[in-house]
Amino acid sequence: MRLPTIERYLARQIWGAAGFVLLGFLALFAFFDLIAELRDLGRGDYNLRQIFSVVLFGLPSHAYELVPVAVLIGTLYVLAHLSSNFEFIVMRAAGLTPLRAAIALAKCGLVFVVATFVIGEWIAPFAEESAQRLRMQAMSSAIGQDLRSGLWFKDEGSFINVREAREASVLLGVRIYEFDAAYQLRRISAAERGEYAGAGVWRLTGVAQTRFGAEGPTTARLAATEWRSAVSPDLLNVLLVVPERMSIWKLYRYTQHLAGNKQKTERYEIAMWKKLFYPVATLVMMALALPFAYLHARAGLVGVKVFLGILLGIVFHMLNSLFSHIGLLQEWPPVAAAAVPSALFFVTALAMMFWLERVRPMVHRLLIELRLRRGRAAAD
Repeated sequence: MRLPTIERYLARQIWGAAGFVLLGFLALFAFFDLIAELRDLGRGDYNLRQIFSVVLFGLPSHAYELVPVAVLIGTLYVLAHLSSNFEFIVMRAAGLTPLRAAIALAKCGLVFVVATFVIGEWIAPFAEESAQRLRMQAMSSAIGQDLRSGLWFKDEGSFINVREAREASVLLGVRIYEFDAAYQLRRISAAERGEYAGAGVWRLTGVAQTRFGAEGPTTARLAATEWRSAVSPDLLNVLLVVPERMSIWKLYRYTQHLAGNKQKTERYEIAMWKKLFYPVATLVMMALALPFAYLHARAGLVGVKVFLGILLGIVFHMLNSLFSHIGLLQEWPPVAAAAVPSALFFVTALAMMFWLERVRPMVHRLLIELRLRRGRAAAD
């Protein structure tokens, strides 16, 4: 059996197994999401049709999060099955060295890397934003619903409060608090409605302005006025989606906006670096599954290996979240907080291969020599 043939055979088996596992996980998570969404059935205009739409829109985000775990379980199952049927021994006899096996898995894994990046950068953020927008419009809720006073954000020397924003381009109940260079309140503008006109301009209607000067406060009422701001609908859309489910470009832009306003950016920086490293995690999962092919076992133990793969996948997800929170609390460099879980699993994979290929044969030879010496001593 030639090596290209072996590589194609491995790729077909792993793609099929990982795809099957991913579909199973998606069905399970869709069921859980459906149960969670049914609790809000009847709130506002939130009906069954919209609930199923929200659940459907949530699948790409789940797929993005689950691809590394599905790849780990699928690869582990295929390699364990080949090992239990002695097919992997035949492949090794045909010239499939550990290095060549790793290269074959890496070639196969490039498909998962590209798929994970595409889903995480374009499909999942769009679907998640659509789901949140549909849910909020149906339930008549606003972007800043977690605070009774609405949504708050900062733009250079101004603080903006928005009472309601069902769409990022239309704001209701806008209050703008402008400060001068000495941090003295200079003007308060209260508008009934604000619409984005493009090029950084918001058109405010029903405006009441209060100016604070040396002669005291003065109030004026305007039917309409323009407000220039670096805040755009794209930046407001960020508030619809949690950082971990945003695209890299949106995370970068929002991080720059926060940095320009001297606000903390660590959470968004960590999320951005996680998005960059996460597709590579699929290759790390395949590297972690490779050592199990060199553990010869009967067919009955294939299920044990798959169960171990599920546990490893859960541990990976827990570490990913844990190090993000620890990095945020301990003020680690965002790159380190994002890369440590994948790095730990990759080092573990290398250590397992080193044990199987170098240490274990050495220990095995030493035990054989020790038994031979004891046998000779007993014979003498």
